[in-house]
Amino acid sequence: MSKLQDKMFLDLRNKNIFNQAQQYSYEYLKSIFDREVYPTEAALKNLSAFDEELPENPTEASSVIEQLNTYGSPATTATLGGRYFGFVCGSVVPVGLAAKNLGTYWDQAPAMNVLSPIGSKLESVVEKWLINLFNLPQHTSAGFVSGTSSANLCGLAAARYRILERNQWDINKKGLRNAPEIRIVTGKQAHSTVLKAIGILGLGTENIEWVDVDDQGRILYESIPKLDANTILILQAGNVNSGAFDDFDRICKKANKVGAWVHIDGAFGLWAGAVNELKYLTKGMEHASSWAVDGHKTLNTPYDCGIVLCSDPEAMTSALHMSGSYIIESSERDGMFFTPEMSRRARIIELWAILRHLGKQGVDEMILTMHHRAKQFANEITPIKGFYVENDVVFNQIIVRCDTDELTERVLGTIQKLRTCWLGGSLWSGKRVIRVSICSWATTEYDITTSVKSFKKALEIVRIK
Repeated sequence: MSKLQDKMFLDLRNKNIFNQAQQYSYEYLKSIFDREVYPTEAALKNLSAFDEELPENPTEASSVIEQLNTYGSPATTATLGGRYFGFVCGSVVPVGLAAKNLGTYWDQAPAMNVLSPIGSKLESVVEKWLINLFNLPQHTSAGFVSGTSSANLCGLAAARYRILERNQWDINKKGLRNAPEIRIVTGKQAHSTVLKAIGILGLGTENIEWVDVDDQGRILYESIPKLDANTILILQAGNVNSGAFDDFDRICKKANKVGAWVHIDGAFGLWAGAVNELKYLTKGMEHASSWAVDGHKTLNTPYDCGIVLCSDPEAMTSALHMSGSYIIESSERDGMFFTPEMSRRARIIELWAILRHLGKQGVDEMILTMHHRAKQFANEITPIKGFYVENDVVFNQIIVRCDTDELTERVLGTIQKLRTCWLGGSLWSGKRVIRVSICSWATTEYDITTSVKSFKKALEIVRIK
């Protein structure tokens, strides 16, 4: 045994570095709900501690963990807390952190059942739970990927496969050269990850047939072009700015009549379908062909956790297939047939843990509370002179602007510097806006009131200047 092996076995057995990391983790969690949401200037400056050449010799493991904690922890953005409203980033349900921690020690890669029987089992179980939660067709299959960017790619890959297969064209063998034409129809407010997937799949963003949308970003039913069996129609469950939902019931029925493939990009919004009071927003979504959704947004799983669901399992596995003489297939679930990657971590562990912990009632309550906090934000900021809410708050998104684009930008920058809460900007109806995303289980009524006060203070500061 080499000296390095000796040292690493010693680190493993004496548990010191694991206890050290655990202690730092507890300290971090204890402070995260009270600290400033964005790192201080000093913390950002101290990141220079990592600007070093790769050491010639091994470094003590405890020193490595200490450096991460000393300079890394202060430079994190407090997305776990209750006042991060920037990108649609959820917090983490505590049991999810604990399960991920345990799963990290297991270090499973559930590509094949033989690689991870527990990963395979949990994926099979959660697949059924999700079908039930979202009221999807019982034959729907699920793939557990890194996020909705990958999930959209997988869903559209399955659509591409099926449409070409119906035209007697094997995309896996023949590729796209001289392939039958596939039409892409989507709304003018489609998310950028959808466009990215279309580009990667070789379908070409210039070929998109754009559909007009209303003032909330919803596809106008009357503006949808005539569809056919060679069409992929892409809809939204939760506009990234307004949170609005397309009219799935009417649109899916229209598409189903001609055999068009409907894919729903539901990164954060698909979870409305699991909430009794909000499921009207997703009415008819079960008539789509594929769906993309994140766990690490609305469900508050740890990063990274995305899910692709498909009512045509054969198309999904055919689009994402792989083979090799060394592959050991099982009579149980082999996860590699439902995702682009073979090597991936078992993110299913924390997804299972959170769903098992919350149950249907807990999922309903947690997500509905986010909606209530969003409504509270809109109600509290509306009376403040100088702020305008630009959308109907149907889920968790609020769009706020000031009197001018310049003022909106300056107020946003000041809010970010105050660090009481953190959020980003966007463009809506040709105007600069502040986008507020409420998607943390930890956001309280106090967090909302405190954040609204920060908005007011920022506006006062800007006006004085």
